[in-house]
Amino acid sequence: MHSKFSSYIDTDAMLAWRHAIHRQPELGFEEFQTSALVERCLREWGYEVTTGLAGTGLVGSLKFGPGSRRLGLRAEMDALPIQEDTGLPWASEVPGKMHGCGHDGHTTMLLGAAQALAKLHREGKHAMDGMLHLIFQPAEELGGAGGAQRMMKEGLFARFPCDAVFAMHNMPGMEQGQILFREGACMASSDRATLVFEGCGGHGAMPHLATDPTVVAASTVMALQSIVARNVDPLASAVITVGRLQAGQTYNVIPETAELELSIRALKPEVRDLLEERIRAVARGQADSFGAQCHITYERGYPVLVNSPSETQFAMGIARSLFGDARVVANADPLCASEDFAYMLEERPGCYLFIGNGDNGHTHGTASGPCNVHNPSFDFNDRNLETGATFWMALAHSFLSTHARS
Repeated sequence: MHSKFSSYIDTDAMLAWRHAIHRQPELGFEEFQTSALVERCLREWGYEVTTGLAGTGLVGSLKFGPGSRRLGLRAEMDALPIQEDTGLPWASEVPGKMHGCGHDGHTTMLLGAAQALAKLHREGKHAMDGMLHLIFQPAEELGGAGGAQRMMKEGLFARFPCDAVFAMHNMPGMEQGQILFREGACMASSDRATLVFEGCGGHGAMPHLATDPTVVAASTVMALQSIVARNVDPLASAVITVGRLQAGQTYNVIPETAELELSIRALKPEVRDLLEERIRAVARGQADSFGAQCHITYERGYPVLVNSPSETQFAMGIARSLFGDARVVANADPLCASEDFAYMLEERPGCYLFIGNGDNGHTHGTASGPCNVHNPSFDFNDRNLETGATFWMALAHSFLSTHARS
């Protein structure tokens, strides 16, 4: 099966697209050039293209026959506000912006599959029936206000019905081309809380005449960890990270306020609810114990990403048929990172899977070992372009085959 489908993949074109997108990275809801490139290609290949969803998002649709099967494949297009430090020939030409998460590669893999499927459709050699929707999404990196939720609010699934949706992300540190799956909860929810402790400022030499909010904040930092240690089931995952602690302007003045900003992650909705409940109670309790006040802003971001069993098994079967059992991980570890594809999976069954990116960190062109995403030295592994496009092509062909499973 691998050779049958990969013969339709134009690897040279994919390499050119990927490097072009990488040189001109665009942040969330600003993906104008990337969206225009995708639109030009899809129209040239015969797709019906709908633009303007969530601003820069678009959907390319191709009807293979009157059948009722409807498939959605999604790739994200946005970059990150990071100064690239790879020294590669195709490095970012935009100061302070880079494709540090591999979305340029994800977009290109789906484009490569789109081109190949259009060729297959024109030839009419392989019986396919139904509708294919290719979803190119903006602004995955923007947290709870990202592109997936906005596309859905603007009628994504009402206008482009999908029986199932699939998406793929690269995984640094895992063997290049390895395909990883996990049924059920696969990625964590991501919430944000800001705790503002209000006391009474004063002279640093006379703390008894003040109510020091920095002491409240410091005590809260430690108390928050008791939530994970003593309120959450040890077999469940939970993360509370204090990413920012800010108070005062100088050494000899007790400030009026102190602030904590938290990142909160969970792999179960009920644990997510528990964390919010306990964070609120702990923060207010600490403030009360010191005679201070606490003002809490709690923002829910991405939900837990949950892969449906049937669609995960289906996608895993495609990967095994293409690449063999040795290159497929059937029960990968869950991640405490988050993804807004979770919103789509709340509305439609589907699967979010991973492709190993290998050890391809770069620092001025010199390999530096495993390099995680959101890093100035990260680069998507171009050897995955053909692998990913072939996988998407085979999955779409099988899902829309006239002999597809009921």
